[in-house]
Amino acid sequence: MPGLEKCIFLVLSATEFILGMLGNGFIVLVNGSSWFKNKTVSLSDFIITNLALSRIVLLWILLVDGVLMVFSSKVHDEGIVMQIIDIFWTFTNHLSIWLATCLSVLYCLKIASFSHPTFLWLKWRVSRVVVHMILGALFLSCVSAMSLIQEFKIYSVLSGIDGTGNVTGHFRKKRNEYKVIHVLGTLWNLPPLIVSLAAYFLLILSLGRHMQQLQQSGISSRDPSTEAHQKAIKIIISFLFLFLLYFLAFLITTSSYFIPGTEMVNIIGEVVTMFYPASHSFILILGNNKLKQTFVEMLWCEPGHLKPGFKGPFAP
Repeated sequence: MPGLEKCIFLVLSATEFILGMLGNGFIVLVNGSSWFKNKTVSLSDFIITNLALSRIVLLWILLVDGVLMVFSSKVHDEGIVMQIIDIFWTFTNHLSIWLATCLSVLYCLKIASFSHPTFLWLKWRVSRVVVHMILGALFLSCVSAMSLIQEFKIYSVLSGIDGTGNVTGHFRKKRNEYKVIHVLGTLWNLPPLIVSLAAYFLLILSLGRHMQQLQQSGISSRDPSTEAHQKAIKIIISFLFLFLLYFLAFLITTSSYFIPGTEMVNIIGEVVTMFYPASHSFILILGNNKLKQTFVEMLWCEPGHLKPGFKGPFAP
């Protein structure tokens, strides 16, 4: 890689890493201190805090991966180092995506209003539903990481045979199958994407019905319920946009399995991939009453600077 492109990549990666660590670290610090002080935590704060923790780990993994890609591509592409990075990235990545999806579902069930029996059943059991989703997310993340370990075992055997020079057509086929399976692992990201889309459309429908009812009754459209709908929709749609960008970057990166000489493509994909966990934290801060107030007070260095008026999606 030319020196100029290497410098640009390192500067962009370092900038995204620092911003991501600041944003996610701020969330962990504020919610963690509140949790420690009050000895209790709301379900939304619990999800946001763990989401921030998972993204801190994810940012470190992506930074190490990018540095190895630039300075030691051979170590990056071969051996145990690449396997360890892929396993930790797979687990943390899936956990982070599912936690963001759990937050979208919580927003939807807390704020949206429908009379359908199934929705009401879920709404009345929102805490239980979301907790089960979190446990399921942890289980699926472990399964995805364990499946990758098994793939690496197969690939190690195939690579060993390849090193002896005695490679049959059968083993070439098996090795290609491994690469295809590795790329198709991106399908693990489709279920949380579909669930988040469903939550987003339900909130849009609920907001439309709510606005129609307000117009019929002659009430102002700036009531707390409308504001809660709008803030939740902004947070979910920002997650969907960033997640789609992240998903596209991952597809670009995995294309290197089939297209030789795609180092620059990998570099671009790496930079775009880091943008998602780095930037989404600030959207979460702006969408949460406590985090936003603490953030603004910290910037102005005046505790209590904000007057109580901003309401987050779960503010009473």
